[in-house]
Amino acid sequence: MELAAFLKALSEACGVSGYEADVGALVREQFAPWADEVRSDSMGNLIALRRGTGPEPRRRIMLAGHMDEIGLMVTQIEGAFLRFTQVGGFDVRTLPGQEVTVHGRRPLHGIIGCRPPHVLSEADQAKVIKMEDLFIDVGLEAAELAKAVRTGDVITLASPCIELKNERLAGKAFDDRAAVAAIACCLEELARGGHCWDVYAVATVQEEIGLRGAMTSAFGITPDIGIAIDVGFAKQPGFDGFDAIELDKGPALAIGPNIHPKLFEAIKKVAEEQEIPYQTSVYPRGTGTDANAIQITRDGIATALLSLPERSMHTPAETICVRDIARTGRLLARFIQSLGADSLDALAWDAPAKENGK
Repeated sequence: MELAAFLKALSEACGVSGYEADVGALVREQFAPWADEVRSDSMGNLIALRRGTGPEPRRRIMLAGHMDEIGLMVTQIEGAFLRFTQVGGFDVRTLPGQEVTVHGRRPLHGIIGCRPPHVLSEADQAKVIKMEDLFIDVGLEAAELAKAVRTGDVITLASPCIELKNERLAGKAFDDRAAVAAIACCLEELARGGHCWDVYAVATVQEEIGLRGAMTSAFGITPDIGIAIDVGFAKQPGFDGFDAIELDKGPALAIGPNIHPKLFEAIKKVAEEQEIPYQTSVYPRGTGTDANAIQITRDGIATALLSLPERSMHTPAETICVRDIARTGRLLARFIQSLGADSLDALAWDAPAKENGK
């Protein structure tokens, strides 16, 4: 797999929460060569199964990365212009001047406009423009626009993926399609060697509006272990707190009440043994990711979270390092290959502690 090319295709694909079919088709094409089965469930989650070689009934591990993106939706046709709201959480400051695609009866290229600063009061010039004061212009007159677009049509940013130096990529929707690419890397790695457990690779839907795809897919799969992969806040000017992680230093293993501590230790051990760079990231509450939903599905699932460092999250310039994605895929694969028929016993809360390293 040409990882950078796949990441670029994922970034530029369209798939607002609840409307992930186009990006799902792209993911299906990439997962299929490394899976025994690929299917979509009734929510739209894309689920690839790679069977293990252990005796049946085999243990199950679920990898989850969400493929939906934040987007916009038409709320009103106002003459020759479109008013809109957001699906998910945009930073409104980044929207004026952005190119968009309006997914109406036919795709329409447009631009997000606003009142020019010359006609604003001094007080208004000092404020962030509200979303209700923005509009989209696609260049059509009112009568033609009304035939081409309906309220409720979704809108995506028309933001090309840009290649930066040192294997960095910048674009939209790397939250969380970078994780989907990492899962694809994992499946490709697993194809080169055996593994005991069944692996369910899931590109989940509707994470940005409530972790819905992870909730339903985990309920249906009933995995013994669940690992969510999502993006985490990378250090950048203005943000270098305790919860900041470094770009190009490998994935961050999450620590906190959302994470099974023995599973954390098991993944950490594999990373160290395989000399795969990793970081740690502290989440004192929920992680706000698919890991939240997986952990409390049915009677509870041992859950971990790997965070991919990303700068400028929820903007059109989300920035990742390709090496971090490859490292994450390799770590997932090596951890899965370390799982034996009795590995789940070691994760039990009442499992006896090992003594003297034995």
